[in-house]
Amino acid sequence: MTSATPSAATFQVSVLPSGRTFSVNPDEAILPAAIRQGVGMPYGCKDGACGSCKCKKLEGQVFHGPHQTKALSAEEEAAGYILTCCGVPLTDVVLESKQVTDESAFPVRKMPSRVIAMEKKSHDVMLIRLQLPANDTMRYHAGQYVEFILRDGARRSYSMATAPHLAVPAAKTDGTAPVGPSIELHIRHMPGGKFTDHVFTAMKEKEILRVEGPYGSFFLREDSDKPMVLLASGTGFAPIKAVIEHMQFKGITRPATLYWGGRRPEDLYLDDWVQTKLAEMPSLSYVPVISNAMPEDNWTGRVGFVHKAVLEDFPDLSGHQVYACGAPIVVDSARADYSAHAKLPPEEYFADSFTTEADKHKD
Repeated sequence: MTSATPSAATFQVSVLPSGRTFSVNPDEAILPAAIRQGVGMPYGCKDGACGSCKCKKLEGQVFHGPHQTKALSAEEEAAGYILTCCGVPLTDVVLESKQVTDESAFPVRKMPSRVIAMEKKSHDVMLIRLQLPANDTMRYHAGQYVEFILRDGARRSYSMATAPHLAVPAAKTDGTAPVGPSIELHIRHMPGGKFTDHVFTAMKEKEILRVEGPYGSFFLREDSDKPMVLLASGTGFAPIKAVIEHMQFKGITRPATLYWGGRRPEDLYLDDWVQTKLAEMPSLSYVPVISNAMPEDNWTGRVGFVHKAVLEDFPDLSGHQVYACGAPIVVDSARADYSAHAKLPPEEYFADSFTTEADKHKD
């Protein structure tokens, strides 16, 4: 770790090979500066816990704030890698990040939302639908997330399970005000969790919540024709669902195989939705994987860890892209194993690690 402390100077950050450049204010980390200026850097948790924003520093000095060693090890830092979410420039900086594009960042907006529907899909998964203001349309990529801003200022992040073309204002013909667009979220109950306890015990329809977004660099790269593996664990299916909807809408017919893992069959809480899409999308395949089936489940499908099932079916991923969402242990294990054992190029692995508040405070 750089031993110096952040300075009061403004520095320039350049990102190769895209050539994007932007300025960073005194004591500001690189990632929030990029988001503020519409530069699409890769990232996930924004808290130094997931490692999604890790990239190679080619020139310059960076001071790192608090972060977890699993997100950036001492060896990686010594090799010149940084986390942009907590890295503050001490000089002008040149970075290498192949995931940066010229059009990947939409403006981040803050707005009220209204709960218009709630449906419990399993014992610990709630599907909620939020209505956004009719006059404040949020543009986003399928796969991105929003943050709830709680009354005490705390934030909670959830992926949008709705493709953008489905989140449009509803036209009215009776002269009344148009109905705002709506988005779907899949929320897993974390017992003792400040927000999810409220969702599962006290939340009612018509409740008003503040949201901000879009955030995240998880979305389909449409400039590729490579076949895809869509890897989801638990509610990591939410952004994958939005991506599948987007693929269908855009007529994208690249082969895509969805691997969705859960402990018990009920954890695959929208299996019927997937079956419907399989009938509509010939290029989509589906492999459900259960890790802890009980005799009463009468499960006859694949068993074990979902990311391992991918390796069994695709021992060579050198010509593929992988889009992975869900529990950090799944996302991190898949990243390491696919690169080490299946020849997946690191730049073709796109992920959204669902770090909880507890995860963010681990090391």
